[in-house]
Amino acid sequence: MRRFKAALVAGLAVTMLFGCGKSSDEAVVGISVEKLEDVQDLTPVATEEASVEEEVVDEDAPPAEGMVRSYFTNQWVDEEVNNNRPIAVMYPINKEAQPQYGLSNVAVFYEIMEEGSMSRQMGILENWQDLNQIGNIRSIRDYFIYAALEYDPVIVHYGGPELYVSGVLTGKNRPNGVDDVDNLNGVGGKAMGPDYGAFFRVPEGSTSEHTAFTDGAHVKAAIEKAGFSLEHRDKFEGESHFKFTGYSNPNTLENYPDAVEATEIDMAGCFPVTKSALKYDADKGVYLKTLYGNPQKDALTGEQLSFENVVIQRTYHEVRDDNGYLAYQMHDTTRDGYFITKGKMIHITWEKTGDYAPTTYYDDNGEEVTFNTGRTMIFVIQEKGGSFSKFDVNGVTYAD
Repeated sequence: MRRFKAALVAGLAVTMLFGCGKSSDEAVVGISVEKLEDVQDLTPVATEEASVEEEVVDEDAPPAEGMVRSYFTNQWVDEEVNNNRPIAVMYPINKEAQPQYGLSNVAVFYEIMEEGSMSRQMGILENWQDLNQIGNIRSIRDYFIYAALEYDPVIVHYGGPELYVSGVLTGKNRPNGVDDVDNLNGVGGKAMGPDYGAFFRVPEGSTSEHTAFTDGAHVKAAIEKAGFSLEHRDKFEGESHFKFTGYSNPNTLENYPDAVEATEIDMAGCFPVTKSALKYDADKGVYLKTLYGNPQKDALTGEQLSFENVVIQRTYHEVRDDNGYLAYQMHDTTRDGYFITKGKMIHITWEKTGDYAPTTYYDDNGEEVTFNTGRTMIFVIQEKGGSFSKFDVNGVTYAD
């Protein structure tokens, strides 16, 4: 950031004494006229008694050369981070799978219900290439693919129900017929783990669930071997994913008369097993995430997951078959939800009109919602009347 310094000068003190009864030509400060040639400068001298340094921050200027605003968080990042595609990582949410690696690099985080009353998470990771461990990694569902595409990522997953994933990954029955979903799949697909070296097991040799991991080097090598682009493709718009504001002018939602207090977000009614919840830290201006009543942390850094923005996105859903597999309609223009930031919540609507088009959120005045600079948590939940559609905010239940 550019810093401008201003010095405040105070206390000018100059005393000029003249000899009593003599002209100023005869005596100045007790020095005889004959000795005036010895005086080099009688100009009053300013004495600096105090100096205060004032710092002015120019938020629009990058803190270092080559830095730009992140497309997904609006935070300052190296330009290379914006040029490179993120990865969309499928994280299991099972209790025995915690803690997980690489969560501190998540820009946008999703939680969506799957079959068996269980939910799953997907993280959109920026600046992932230097991470020395990512995961563990589990299978994907097709609605996560639709959610991921708007970030133009390489999707990293370890399998998925073939019936409900393969068609999306091969372009069959896609809404817009897109057939270029780049993905690294540990058990099959275009870039297979065994063939492309994308994954490894911890402990080594294990074949049980929750033991599949990767890292930045493995992902990059597999992407290159598969022939995927490391940089964003032409279909990516190359613009801010959300409408952002900066730190100096945050969106406090105070301009909305119907905004309600939102410092305790309890999502147990939507995710009954994990009991995902968020608590607002007013000092830091972020929501801290918990799972199973405990802080959800990055195993690499020990940091608890935190978010400046929270979206609760109601979505049409169906139960597909007797196995309980679900479908969520990620393309829509008719559903609503809530936006939460700075300890407040407002009602919103949302729309997504194409695979690579960003999901856009609007307030009840029809204006696009302004997100605060930082990371975003998105809970995709069932629409009103669904089995898992209730949540509590500051003790108030929202169901209808």
